[in-house]
Amino acid sequence: MNKEKLDRYDFAYLRLALEWAKLSHCSRKQVGALIVKENMIISDGYNGSPTGFNNKCEDENGETYWYVLHAEANAILKTAKSNHNCSNATLYLTLSPCKECSKLIHQSGIKRLVYINQYKDTSGLNFLSEAGVEIREISANNLDAK
Repeated sequence: MNKEKLDRYDFAYLRLALEWAKLSHCSRKQVGALIVKENMIISDGYNGSPTGFNNKCEDENGETYWYVLHAEANAILKTAKSNHNCSNATLYLTLSPCKECSKLIHQSGIKRLVYINQYKDTSGLNFLSEAGVEIREISANNLDAK
């Protein structure tokens, strides 16, 4: 795929990930994720509580409950319930992954990561880079301009 066409797809999928983030019930951060393979969305996710739990993500002090799932983890886990797999897929995220989720990304076979905002701890990005995952950051300003 040529760079211009790849840019159009990357921007479009990131915009969709931003919409998906709005589905999160979390107060502190709302994060969205899409997994795309062969130009088809195979999974989606947003940060939140596991199925069957109260949708509230934070306690009365604003601390996130330990069991809240990150958007990328939710998206990867959804593929386990489907006929799809993440091999050679692209993950679109509104926030770069933490170090724990980066292990899931690598193990699932995702080969490309495109994200908007960088998480405060970059060890997840460093790990993915070392693992050979192609990483692309697109600023929110550039996303709005296109």
